[in-house]
Amino acid sequence: MEVNLEKRYPMEATAEQVWAVLRDVRAVAGCMPGAAITEQVDDTHYKGAVKVKVGPAVAAFAGDIEVLALDETTRSVQLLGKGADKSGSTASMNLKASIEAGTSAGQCVLVGIAAVIVNGKFAQFGGRMMVQVSDMILGQFADNFRIAAAAVPVAVSASAPVVETAASKPAPPAAAPQATRELNALAIAWALVKSWFGGLFGKRA
Repeated sequence: MEVNLEKRYPMEATAEQVWAVLRDVRAVAGCMPGAAITEQVDDTHYKGAVKVKVGPAVAAFAGDIEVLALDETTRSVQLLGKGADKSGSTASMNLKASIEAGTSAGQCVLVGIAAVIVNGKFAQFGGRMMVQVSDMILGQFADNFRIAAAAVPVAVSASAPVVETAASKPAPPAAAPQATRELNALAIAWALVKSWFGGLFGKRA
C-alpha cells in the first residue's frame, strides 16, 4: 500500500534559519519525537534509532537513512528511509522537503512531499487511517522543528558545512529541542505508528 502526503508548515523563522535545521540530518531526526541519529556511516548514510511509547507498551527501532539529494541553492533535500520489523512487514519513505517564502519578512514555509509504502499486516489498516496517524506524528515533528529553527542565529551562514567528513570539522549543530519527547499515540493506531517510523528508521530484515 502506498500513501502520498504533501504538507505545508508555516515557520516563524527566516529561510536561512529553517535551512540550517533542514540540511542537518541529526537536527531533523532530533525533531522527530523519540528519534535520534546514532551513527554517521559516510557523507550520505546514517544509522538511527527511534523509541515509540503507547501507554505501557514501548518499541524501539534501528535502521538507516540515505541522503539522496541536498541542494544549497534551492534549499531542498531528499531523504530515503526503509526497513522491516520482526513480523516481516516492510516500509519505506521517500521524503522531499524544501523552503518557500512566507507572507511577511522573517517567515517562510516548510514544504514536505512524502511517499510512504507499507507492505505486510500493517497495510490492512488502509490509507485513510494511515494518513490520519501520519498527520498526528508530523504535527508533533513540525512543532519541534519550529522550536529548533527559532533557536538558530539569524545571521547563519549558508556556506557552512552540511555534513561532517573526516577531512573537515563539523559545523555547529543546529539548535534542537532540549529534550526529545517520546511519541505517545492512541492504542488503536499502534500498528500504524510502527509502520510510519519503520519507514524512516525501520529495522532491516
